Amino acid sequence: MNNEFAKKEHVIVVLSILFGLVAGGILMQLTGNSAWDGYSALFRGATMSVARVGNSLATATILIFSGLSVAVAFRAGLFNIGVAGQMMIAGFGATALGLSVDLPKFILLPMMIALAATMGALWGGFAGWLKARYNMHEVVSTIMLNWIAYWLVYYNVPAYFKGVIDIESRYLPLNASLRVDFLTEMFDGSYINLGLFFALIAVAVCGFLLERTAFGFGLKAVGFSPSAARYAGIDVREHTIAAMALSGALAGVGGMCLYCGYMSNIQIGMIPHQGIDSIAVALLGGGSAGGVLIVSVFLGMLDSGRGFMSAVTDIPAEISDVIIATIIYFAATSALISRWLNKLIRRKVS
Repeated sequence: MNNEFAKKEHVIVVLSILFGLVAGGILMQLTGNSAWDGYSALFRGATMSVARVGNSLATATILIFSGLSVAVAFRAGLFNIGVAGQMMIAGFGATALGLSVDLPKFILLPMMIALAATMGALWGGFAGWLKARYNMHEVVSTIMLNWIAYWLVYYNVPAYFKGVIDIESRYLPLNASLRVDFLTEMFDGSYINLGLFFALIAVAVCGFLLERTAFGFGLKAVGFSPSAARYAGIDVREHTIAAMALSGALAGVGGMCLYCGYMSNIQIGMIPHQGIDSIAVALLGGGSAGGVLIVSVFLGMLDSGRGFMSAVTDIPAEISDVIIATIIYFAATSALISRWLNKLIRRKVS
């Protein structure tokens, strides 16, 4: 029983985070700064006021969607590295609809969400179809689709939705924004928006879908062994396309939360970093919906507090990136940590 406990993924994640924080503290000390002061400023920057808590949650909202996107693909043994492109193309579609249609908020927002999810699903599902039909590796196809999305947005924003300057679109009207007065007032003007509630719903739905349905079992079977899954009567091609489509839909709604909630317009020439951070979220979260939620909040705090840490200390904000990278490294070597834990437990028992 103890041996099984040592292999629990949540233990590995906690240790990975602790090791990453220790490594970040050592780096702070090596640069002539106090690790205590650095971490104190980092976490105060994320939680010292209601507004900062709201900003941390707003950042976590986007990471939840992007992390779930990668986690769903992981479950089927696929690596969706195209989350950024799916976020861009779907976020652009939602923004274009919000700028083009004047409807009440309670009608327009569901339309924008549906469009974002559909565009993301098509973008991700196409990569899944290429994988299922021609065995084109999803890493290659999603990287190419990232750049197609990038240049489509780069051209269409200034051509049809140009704002005050060429590099950004017009600002969304209030009826097309995920921000609502009661949340803005409750969190003292922060970026928090309705996307947080949608993200929590997505966590619950994905958790149920992946863990308690035949579809989720099929994805897991395909991820473990496509040959065995095919022998068991599971349509591998169908599950491959479905996994990438669902992954893309989640990323698409995350893109809407970014451009229509956290921000209020689209700026061209920028690839959303949440598309890359999503890999860390899914990896640290162990591919589970609950794990993605917890890790997203933690990384949201790191991202929200880094600016304050840099402002009140001499520690560069990039230290938080080093901490995240170190955490990912330890999470990727989870087998070694598991062996180390097992040895400690066996020594203690003996």
